[in-house]
Amino acid sequence: MELILASASPRRRELLAQIGVQCRCEPADIDETQLPDEAAEDYVLRLACEKAARVAARHPGEAVAVLAADTAVVLDDDILGKPASRGEGLGMLARLSGRSHSVFTGICLCTPDGEPQAEVVETRVTFTQLNHRQCEAYLATDEPWDKAGGYAIQGLAGAFVTAIDGSYSNVVGLPLAETWRLLSAAGIAGGLEPAGE
Repeated sequence: MELILASASPRRRELLAQIGVQCRCEPADIDETQLPDEAAEDYVLRLACEKAARVAARHPGEAVAVLAADTAVVLDDDILGKPASRGEGLGMLARLSGRSHSVFTGICLCTPDGEPQAEVVETRVTFTQLNHRQCEAYLATDEPWDKAGGYAIQGLAGAFVTAIDGSYSNVVGLPLAETWRLLSAAGIAGGLEPAGE
């Protein structure tokens, strides 16, 4: 069964490749507006399920599975999206500085012969204290601009992180242990599956 990743994210594709899972990418292009009073966990789960369903609907009767994910960085019950300006980026880093925040990822797998399987994974991330000069230097790089929360833990911003409670790959954009479990249960092989099974 072919796997389609309902995303244009190179990071998610790289994470799947890391565990030996091959896929092709097909973005879902859905409305990602948060609903009024929608909790972050519900939001990422809803978007992951909508993305998977949208792409799966394009392939009726085909032997394809569709995996989708959505990640949110949350501080004080606020979802921190991708910074749209230098000022917004500085504000995000200032809020994250010296504090712990949550990263939630919803994942959903749709297969041709079963109910969608979905779950939410949370990781707690703690930042060191950052000064204005450090924030300015980070925002002068290409790294923060297409990242939720305005930082990339797998890049330079790894230097900001003093503690992680939970899945590291979740913060990058795809919780590998949980994803591997869903894919394995659906019979989608990766690099950890015994040969011939």
